[in-house]
Amino acid sequence: MPLVGVIMGSQSDMPVMQGALDVLKDLGVDYEVTVMSAHRAPEKVREYGKTARDRGLEVLIAGAGGAAHLPGVLAGWTTIPVIGVPLASSELKGVDALYSIVQMPAGVPVASVGIQGAQNAAYLAASILGLKHDSVREAYQAFRDRLAQQ
Repeated sequence: MPLVGVIMGSQSDMPVMQGALDVLKDLGVDYEVTVMSAHRAPEKVREYGKTARDRGLEVLIAGAGGAAHLPGVLAGWTTIPVIGVPLASSELKGVDALYSIVQMPAGVPVASVGIQGAQNAAYLAASILGLKHDSVREAYQAFRDRLAQQ
């Protein structure tokens, strides 16, 4: 059963978001991938957020560019952690997306990684999951140990 939902607003976001998928796969974390837009398919986003916990998801990673509403809209519909990945999809090269993601109202938080930081979003998801799942914690710790040897 997937523990992480990886969501992006458009199929064109896949090249960046693939970094998160690669990390999750390397760490042995089950995930699902969904493409949906907070603007073009708001009901689909609503349903996804409302049912995420019941479907066994424990963390959401949402990539979005421009106005970057997807992570915040998802956070509005669920209380599981949402990690936003600001994507450089506009003339502002992701700064607009970063500002949109980090300026959530009190009580509806969205964690954010750096612009184009899909890999770090997956590592952050692993650190969250590692609080409950020993296998994820051990895989992430092994990665960090290898990183320290470089």
